[in-house]
Amino acid sequence: MLRVAVVGSGPSGCYTAQGLVQQDPGVLVDVLDRLPCPYGLVRYGVAPDHEKIKSLQNNLRTVLEHERVRFLGGVQVGPGGVSIDRLRELYHAVVYCVGAATDRHLGIPGEDLPGSWSATEFVSWYSAHPDAVDDGFVLGARSAVVIGVGNVAVDVTRMLARGTAELSPTDMPQAALTALSASRVRDISMVGRRGPSQARFTTKELRELGTLPDTEVTVDPAELALDPAYTDPSGLPAPQRRNVEVLRGWAEAPARDAGHHIRLRFFLRPVEVLADEGRVGAVRFERTAPDGQGGVTGTGRYEDIEAQLVLRSVGYRGVPLEGLPFDPATGTVPHLAGRVLREGAVAQGEYVAGWIKRGPTGVIGTNRPCAKETVTSLLEDASALVRKEVPEDALTALRAEGIEPVEWTGWCAIERAEAELGASLGRGVVKLPDWQSLMTAAHESAP
Repeated sequence: MLRVAVVGSGPSGCYTAQGLVQQDPGVLVDVLDRLPCPYGLVRYGVAPDHEKIKSLQNNLRTVLEHERVRFLGGVQVGPGGVSIDRLRELYHAVVYCVGAATDRHLGIPGEDLPGSWSATEFVSWYSAHPDAVDDGFVLGARSAVVIGVGNVAVDVTRMLARGTAELSPTDMPQAALTALSASRVRDISMVGRRGPSQARFTTKELRELGTLPDTEVTVDPAELALDPAYTDPSGLPAPQRRNVEVLRGWAEAPARDAGHHIRLRFFLRPVEVLADEGRVGAVRFERTAPDGQGGVTGTGRYEDIEAQLVLRSVGYRGVPLEGLPFDPATGTVPHLAGRVLREGAVAQGEYVAGWIKRGPTGVIGTNRPCAKETVTSLLEDASALVRKEVPEDALTALRAEGIEPVEWTGWCAIERAEAELGASLGRGVVKLPDWQSLMTAAHESAP
């Protein structure tokens, strides 16, 4: 039997495991994750009110319940856990599907002021990631600036404008629900440095902003008109053309009274986060203009937008894993069709899939063809890989070294505990938000 470790249980890890067991009846796969819970960003990155996307967990669950796939949660790979060298001794092949674990920075003065956060930190908090910090994101804030015009920016904007009635039925942790219910944020500006035709959000996500109860969405027609493709969208790809149509509708709509105001702003580049009594008080933007080559250039004109909360949503970035080669320019592991390259040569038995392979691009489904390419490479190499001597069962070896993974029964126990917590609060399933409660639940595995 070919024994493979897949590091990471998000979509790319699950699709890799699925491809391996479907295409080769002689493969056993262990899916390892640092967290005791599977599904990666489907659990900890998809907004709580996006039930349809979250239901993808059911598909991933089918993979992890396959008779030749084993989930091993709570296993740290790298420093303080199982080294990459040790992992290579335990398995014929290892596929790293570790995603892109950190955020891009703006690199501007004031970015680290209290009240300035990455959108990922905010998402982790309301998604109950056990590493998240509850530092009173919305406490005392009346207005917020979201920097970025991708789907994550739309998500956090929407969550700031949602009311208790819409958030209560979700699996959002109780502390985040309480804080957002008490939030006094009424004005939210979502700001992009380029034009509407270059925004990265999808039309479905964008339209959702217009369906929020008691919320007005406004767009400045003068800013839209700065984009040549806005005036004549006929040459745009269909998704961008639909975005422009939605924005045009909001720009032409009459003003109305509402509890929340979302302002979509374009052609503004952040240059400084301004302080007010030691905290975020505003963001200074420079007006930009199209440069004719798809980018923008500064105009030397500036505008300050008041905010007590700033959320930066300008992309993710991969981080090096000790023992694996890493290209800091791209934030990825060098590879050839998924085979890890060490100093330009293929490293036998080491593979990558997902964001750590291609960078943080695409939607969840993009991970399928990415995983398929890696699986094809691995199975082409299988006859050579299987000759290596490995332990009969890696789990026995890990336990002998003092590592006690959370197995599938432990994860099922966490699910039961979250259902019980929700019932006790008069809600549906409510996520456990911290390491201690997750691990306590996991070890009460008896049904």
